Amino acid sequence: MSKKKSNKEKDPKVHEELKGFDLKINEFGEIISSMNIDKLNKFLDENVEDKKLIEKRKKENPDQEDSE
Repeated sequence: MSKKKSNKEKDPKVHEELKGFDLKINEFGEIISSMNIDKLNKFLDENVEDKKLIEKRKKENPDQEDSE
């Protein structure tokens, strides 16, 4: 006998500020967001370190060690 799969969709764990955030792509390939882009960008700026900027700083100051 085969195992039955649960069709229950669980909401993923998200940061408290991103509750209710949803992205969809319509039939024309446009991204539809349930959150204002400016608010999303502000959240990302505060909580995510840009890897490209870290690498650039390392190249500019090779004598400095990571402070993190």
